[in-house]
Amino acid sequence: MNRIEPADEERLLERRARRRVAMKMGFFVHLLVFVLVNLGLFAVNAYSGGPRWAVFPLLGWGLGLTIHGIVTLFSLQGEGLRQRMVTSEMARLREKR
Repeated sequence: MNRIEPADEERLLERRARRRVAMKMGFFVHLLVFVLVNLGLFAVNAYSGGPRWAVFPLLGWGLGLTIHGIVTLFSLQGEGLRQRMVTSEMARLREKR
């Protein structure tokens, strides 16, 4: 049976942690840009007067940001589910041997 060395296991764990952090940071950067740009758009819209057009980019981009957040959340949560399924499948294959 293949045994993972502690050093290899540590590298795999670090790579997984870095991937998870990158996903979270990607969402936070997206959120920050969303807030700053939409504040700017609302400021320009308020300064220029006229009809309130700044709400349309807010709604469209907000939908995209929401989808990004849901995908990030499910990806992070689903990782545990994926690992449980792999462990379960490995146990079944071992029993059949």
